[in-house]
Parts: sequence; C-alpha cells; structure tokens
Amino acid sequence: MVIATAIITRALRNHCRQKSKPFLSPLFTHEKFSHSLHRLQNPSRRTIMLQSTPGSCVQLQRLSDSDSGIVVVNLDRPEVKNAIGKDMLRDLQHSLETINDDPCVNVMMISSSVPKVFCAGADLKERRTMSSSEAHCFVNTLRSTFTFLEELRLPTIAVIEGAALGGGLEMALSCDLRICGDDAILALPETGLAIIPGAGGTQRLPRLVGKSMAKELIFTGRKIGGKQAMMMGLVNHCVPAGEAHLKALEIAREINRKGPFAIRMAKRAINDGLEINITSALQLEEECYEALLHTKDRLEGLAAFAEKRKPRYTGG
Repeated sequence: MVIATAIITRALRNHCRQKSKPFLSPLFTHEKFSHSLHRLQNPSRRTIMLQSTPGSCVQLQRLSDSDSGIVVVNLDRPEVKNAIGKDMLRDLQHSLETINDDPCVNVMMISSSVPKVFCAGADLKERRTMSSSEAHCFVNTLRSTFTFLEELRLPTIAVIEGAALGGGLEMALSCDLRICGDDAILALPETGLAIIPGAGGTQRLPRLVGKSMAKELIFTGRKIGGKQAMMMGLVNHCVPAGEAHLKALEIAREINRKGPFAIRMAKRAINDGLEINITSALQLEEECYEALLHTKDRLEGLAAFAEKRKPRYTGG
C-alpha cells in the first residue's frame, strides 16, 4: 500500500489551501483524507445504512436478497446532464466515504439516472464564475476525489450510457472496470478550451490505451464511440444501447460471489504492483497471498469445494 499512499499523498500535496474560508469546504482536507485512507486500509466492521439526502445530486441504492453486497451510485443532476459542480462533488465525496465505511458492501457500480448521458464533465457555467484560484482549488479537489475512488478497497464499475466527457470520463477512468452501450460517446475535450484534463485523465488514459493513442485523443479532443473504445481497451465491454447496466450487474454479481477479502487483496496486488518493479511486485503478491492464508473465508472455500456446495463468505 506504500505506492497507493504515495499517490494520494502527492494529490493532497497539490491540494490548495486558502487563508480565508476554503472555497469548496472539501471533505478531503489533509487530515480528513489521511483518516479516510486509514479507514480504506482498515475498514470498520460497523454497518452503515446507505441513505441519500433528499435533493442530493448523487443517489445511493443498496441491492438486496441475492444481490446484497452490491451498491449502485446514481448520478442525478438532469438539468445539466450530470455536470460536476460544487454540490455534486460534495455529494460524491460523501457517497464514496459512506460506501468505504460499510464492510457489507463488496462491489460498487456508478451509473446515471439521466437518459443518454453518464456525465457531461465539469459544470462550465459554474466554472465561469470562479476566479483562477477557485478553479484551481476545485480541480485539485476533483482530482483528490477521483484518487479516493480509484483507491477504494472494493471493486468499482462505471456504467456508461451516452456521453462521458471530460471529468465524466475521468471519473470512469478511476473505476476498476468500464461497461458502455454502443451509443456511448467518450472524450477528453479539454484542449479545445485551452486547458488539459486535470483530474487524472493525462495519467490514467495512457495507462489503459497506451501513450501514443492517449496523446492523440487528448491532443485532438476527439470523440469516440463505444465499439472503438472497447477495441482500444478503454472499456471492458460494449453492449447494445440500454443494456450496459445489465451487463455491469452481471459482472458485479460474479464478483459478489467471490471471497470479499480476496478481491480486495487482488485489487491491491494489481494496482500497487503495476507501479513498481517486477521483483517488488512479486513480493507484494506474496504478502497479499499470505494475508489470506489464515482467514475463515479460505477455509470455507475449501470446505464448500469438498462438499460440492456454494461457499458462504463473510469477509473474515
């Protein structure tokens, strides 16, 4: 987790601080964010009921029965096509912290309740009212939020129907998996506004599609469709329009049936291992495997296999 901590620390180091009252009053101040990272690594066993505040731009839905353990985060700001403004960012921060604090959540899906759009990016009308320092603070907070999303202890799936532009695509890039409909439109158009993708896009996109292709997409700001996005490795699956949620739920159900702690260790081994040399990465893999050897879930998995039944994992 050293590398993950370093990534978040770098994001926090760049987070602006004003002498007066903070512009965004972000949830992720240095102290709060460090505490959140500690909980990310050592989640409490206390169960938190997921509830959405009336009028919130982000709605949480806990699935039940056989889908217990899956949570859906719905972006819900239809009047501006889910553009990310100050209020929506606060709601997203709160939702991510709530989910990370709940040990009963095994998989998270991020989708949109607005037809034909995932997220249109930053709220540019709101951005026009900001000073340069305020805009800088907002983007830094957005970057820190997406870093927190990327480092959540549980698997995350972006469900993309329609447009995912700018910050909307950067949000999807911060998830572990991406599922889109074939009518999806994806782009990082920031250079057309004389800026660059500032919430992680210049770093996460090349790690998915390669340096040369990422440069072309960012330099030109070109929009691509769902099928093209799948061919270049930007999304995991491209399905007929309107079916992305069903496909994402299918994958979430597969993950939800596996050992929760094993999934967390696999995510840690993959994410952190890619940032270090192969020798260190293999040592990290050994540490993650060793952490699973004495768990109740591992014994339950062996017992279920021997008894030819479905395992009943508890995350312990």
